[in-house]
Amino acid sequence: MTKAEIAKIVHERVGLSKKESAQIVEAVLDVVRSSLVNGEDVKLSGFGHFMVRQKHARRGRNPKTGGDITIAPRTVVSFRASQLLKSRLNEDEA
Repeated sequence: MTKAEIAKIVHERVGLSKKESAQIVEAVLDVVRSSLVNGEDVKLSGFGHFMVRQKHARRGRNPKTGGDITIAPRTVVSFRASQLLKSRLNEDEA
């Protein structure tokens, strides 16, 4: 699903103009994005939890040459789905 598709659904369900719906979607994503960039976790009740984690430097292997390399430390975002979302996903499968 794309931002444009989300904005279209907001437009249909809320009744705002397409432009306003797109601006709202973009504003929400900007808040989430800036919070993650600032190192803050983002919890969306009933949906999930976005967490900022630090990965340490580690040894790896270059698959092309087979030589050892050092993978640099980095910051990553991980997502953990809420129990409500997990149960709704499993309802659809049953």
